[in-house]
Amino acid sequence: MRLLEIQDPFLREVFRFALSTRCLTLLLQALFNLLIPDHAADAFHPPRLSVPGHGDQLLELLLGGLTRWDAEHFLFIAEHGYLYEHNFAFFPVFPLCVRVATDLILWPLHGLLCLHSRLILSAVLLNTIFSTLAAAALYHLGCVVLQCRRTAFLASLLYCLTPANVFMAAGYSESLFAFLAFSGMWQLESEWHVTSCCLLSLATGVRSNGLINFGFLLHSQCRRFACGLQSYLSSSARLPQLVGLVFGSAASVLLGALVLVLPFTLFQYYAYLTFCSADASLKQVLPKPLLQLALDKGYRVAGGELPSWCSQKYPIAYSYVQDVYWNVGFLRYFSLLQIPNFLLALPVVTLISWATWMYVAADPWFCLKLGLQRQKRFVKTATGFHSSRVFVYVIHASALLLFGFLCMHVQVLTRFLGSSSPVLYWFSAHLLQDNEPALWNRRAAASLGPCRPAQFGKGNSINPLPNLLLSWTTCTAVTKCILGYFLSYWLLGLILHCNFLPWT
Repeated sequence: MRLLEIQDPFLREVFRFALSTRCLTLLLQALFNLLIPDHAADAFHPPRLSVPGHGDQLLELLLGGLTRWDAEHFLFIAEHGYLYEHNFAFFPVFPLCVRVATDLILWPLHGLLCLHSRLILSAVLLNTIFSTLAAAALYHLGCVVLQCRRTAFLASLLYCLTPANVFMAAGYSESLFAFLAFSGMWQLESEWHVTSCCLLSLATGVRSNGLINFGFLLHSQCRRFACGLQSYLSSSARLPQLVGLVFGSAASVLLGALVLVLPFTLFQYYAYLTFCSADASLKQVLPKPLLQLALDKGYRVAGGELPSWCSQKYPIAYSYVQDVYWNVGFLRYFSLLQIPNFLLALPVVTLISWATWMYVAADPWFCLKLGLQRQKRFVKTATGFHSSRVFVYVIHASALLLFGFLCMHVQVLTRFLGSSSPVLYWFSAHLLQDNEPALWNRRAAASLGPCRPAQFGKGNSINPLPNLLLSWTTCTAVTKCILGYFLSYWLLGLILHCNFLPWT
């Protein structure tokens, strides 16, 4: 679909703004990478197996800032596969997409760029596409869940300025995961259950926290079961129909669970075959520079001594690698040295906690009933962020926040939540609309219908964010905090991350 053929002006503006911010991101990271010297970080940096040519040097100059930190792991896996044990902390769908796109689309550049350079270019182009499609999916999801196109539109624009911006552009899997997760949620809300299961299953193959998306399938089936049970009790339906309803719902939940967990299971099985049933001669197949790197850094390669996780009852490589190589575990990050990282994550922690409190406080009884039945006095008024359908998304965001805060490297919460939960953007948009009466002009305010697009601000632009920035001095404190947070992290991430300096 071409941009000009999109009939919805809101969606067209989302595409335009997303592509504009992506292009600006690429330009600024190249500028910062050129002006600021790289920090000598102790990060994974495998040797290059080919001599870089002039084209490779130019590409490194233009896009090298997007290959830092974990991007090196994804690019290494796309080029060489899972050679080292610690590679299994990174799930395979994104590296596979990068490699397939490189081999099928960028093959004409074979004589100009080496494989590694083509992988970099492929990763950047794919993430530009994925992040743009994720913004569109978030808009569609917001329209269905919030029942308010303006809030959905504003939330999608905020996603384009996400605090996790640099990770959406770099060689990370966040953009692909956001696209698959938001699309899967949208399809589920639109009653396309098979398509939703497939998309959410693919998301599980991108990032491990995709497993928690099973909660959406479970809650959807519980909601359908509650509606069916209510209809059964209020009618003269017979017992076999109730039994069919129970078994049908249980079968749907079980099948959805199997589909979602399948990519994770297959990935762990592949890890088991690689390291627990490997031929000792495999080590000799490795190129000498990569084998030497393993010896120098202490990386375990297949074919040597069996890892301890191979003998466990449930041999899961992922949890072992996170534990041993990254020291991920319950309360392990709680130390005085990590106070700066807790402060770095404080804004997103505050926003999600505030969103949860506001939603629960608005109708505690509805939340106690697990979002399955709302009181009649709320049915007609509950739109926007207080819509009944938002409940499961608030619980999802709270669960991610709690797990990330207690068990993960806390600074990654910004990109962890920014790529997984729409609540960060919905609640921020809700606060902007509540605290900025002049956000929409009078013509927009007069059309309260959820399906009527309106023009905003001056000229033909329907994007309200530039007007807010131009009238910064008259904005409320809440607006300044939200936009200041999004814009400062959007920019600081490019400056710090692209030069091997610590960031989220």
